[in-house]
Amino acid sequence: MSLEDDIAFFEQVPTFAALGKQALHILAIGAETRQLQNGAVLFYAGETADAGYVVQRGALVLETNSALSGEQFIAGPGTLVNERALFAETVCNSTAIARGPTVVVRISRSLFRKMMEGYPDAAQKLRDMMADRVGGWMHELNKLKRTLERPS
Repeated sequence: MSLEDDIAFFEQVPTFAALGKQALHILAIGAETRQLQNGAVLFYAGETADAGYVVQRGALVLETNSALSGEQFIAGPGTLVNERALFAETVCNSTAIARGPTVVVRISRSLFRKMMEGYPDAAQKLRDMMADRVGGWMHELNKLKRTLERPS
């Protein structure tokens, strides 16, 4: 893929969409493409996470760390996995396994931070988007709380 194709791909990722072409140009230059065979593990639950991954082709099965839940999620093309790792030190909360031949784009935390430092307007847009997202979560949690507090 060309650099322009990579930028256009990143523009389709919701977390990156508002950043602008110049900021995405930096990510596209510094990102690493990884090809995974069916069944290959990209990362394990509990590992230290230092990067986010965007599924470019194929899919990842995300198995949660909880043996009790046994939940699986499928991350297809355009999905950003390990988003928190772009912003802060964290651990993977799931194991990611390639479902068929899969291509992911790795964006390291250091690259992401350099991009944010170099493009403060993009960082502000991302902050605003994250604040809106957290506000939505708080609204949903408050609705759930009211539902649970209703007398039966």
